[in-house]
Amino acid sequence: MDTTKAAELLLDAYQSGVPVAPLTETFGDFGLDEAYRIQLHQVSAWEHEGKSIKGHKVGLTSAPMRRQMGVDESDFGHLMDDMFHGDAQPIDLRRYLQPRIEPEIAFVLGRDLIGPGVTAADAIRSVEFVLPALELIDSRIRDWKITLYDTVADNASSGGVVLGSTPWKLEGLDLSAVGCLLSRDGRLAESGAGGAVLGNPLNAVIWLANTLAGREVTLRAGHVILPGSITASVPVAAGETITAVYAGLGTVTASFAGVRA
Repeated sequence: MDTTKAAELLLDAYQSGVPVAPLTETFGDFGLDEAYRIQLHQVSAWEHEGKSIKGHKVGLTSAPMRRQMGVDESDFGHLMDDMFHGDAQPIDLRRYLQPRIEPEIAFVLGRDLIGPGVTAADAIRSVEFVLPALELIDSRIRDWKITLYDTVADNASSGGVVLGSTPWKLEGLDLSAVGCLLSRDGRLAESGAGGAVLGNPLNAVIWLANTLAGREVTLRAGHVILPGSITASVPVAAGETITAVYAGLGTVTASFAGVRA
């Protein structure tokens, strides 16, 4: 398959605001390696524009998200510097196509984490702190009609990130037991706990480090890692405010403005 052409279709969708047909329909069957090559082609294009990698996301780690998206395997994507938004600061939805939001516990690395062979002990030593977070996912694939390979190619459906402002050390935290209430305009939309993410969100960090070892990508000190959603994702619209309250970790809020022309 022409991975460069596939990447260019996705890059054009970012600019035009018009989603494209599933790549698996346009180009026929292709594999995971080709899907990640398409993703990395876009990352290279963004870096050429002056953007920088600030972290990575792991997607499709919880049963609710796998059921919602019809996918049964985890994936990863890149987080670029222009994807980050301030807590409770207005987010202009005009840059997004089909946005949804989901609550996550973000990890911030204090040292590089390089696989293979990364263990829980290695991951714990490398994590400087965690933060309550919201991930804004988006798809350049029309109607979210994605297979695993479509979403991998589309940078794991990455969109944006809102980080809370209060850091927490891992010592004494049981991330699997951290509960979360996700509200839209003050009304409960979803609820869950950290254990929904591979039993413990730390397991997603371990999976990511070991998976990246074979793909020439490194988790660097200072990088943010999003391990996957605690709940199913929730569609968002201009004028809405989404708040996630995490037991013991605090609150993070995303406020939306703007309508794509």
